[in-house]
Amino acid sequence: MSGAARWSVVVLVLAVAGVVALWPRGEDAASPVIPQPQRDTSQRADLGVARNKAALRPCDQFAGPGGGTSASAAPTSTSAGPEALRGATAVCLGDGERVDAAAALSGRVLVNFWASWCAPCREELRVLDDYSQRPGAIPVLGVQVKSGEADGLDLLSRIGVHLPSLVDESDALLKAFKVPPTLPASFLVGADGSIAPVTDPLVFSSVDQVREVVG
Repeated sequence: MSGAARWSVVVLVLAVAGVVALWPRGEDAASPVIPQPQRDTSQRADLGVARNKAALRPCDQFAGPGGGTSASAAPTSTSAGPEALRGATAVCLGDGERVDAAAALSGRVLVNFWASWCAPCREELRVLDDYSQRPGAIPVLGVQVKSGEADGLDLLSRIGVHLPSLVDESDALLKAFKVPPTLPASFLVGADGSIAPVTDPLVFSSVDQVREVVG
């Protein structure tokens, strides 16, 4: 074998040895470190600021016989409000407090289900907010579904609506009221805890329509 050929063999052997030394072998080999994506906190909603801006009327105006809507006390079989809501809770959009849903609906209340992405909901919310401030109006409670709190607060701020609203994050109210797949949807809760869907009209467009329904 010539000198040049021998040097070629030596170079090849050294190259192979170098590759083998660098290749991970079994459990002793260090696993490659994969950088974990950093959580983007810049997009995190500041709900406190959003709540102050929205300035919603408080949910505690919907007080049951016990004088409040706090979920700290477990509701019993004798609690007021719709039986289907006994034990269900929701979050008050205005202050983030958890609310006993049955206690919140312990009298005659017009309940309106809405979502931040629902275009027809926006005009109806304005009508309901207007109605709720008229003399002789019964309480109106909004229930935000299928959308985030920050989006709901932003919507209400933009359209100037201050209706108290609950956030039904667990869909408990959505199921109890048997809300149809289309929004908005309104229901009249009776003093006896009965629940009657509002079907005429399906969407309120005037205060007079609301008055006609609630009587």
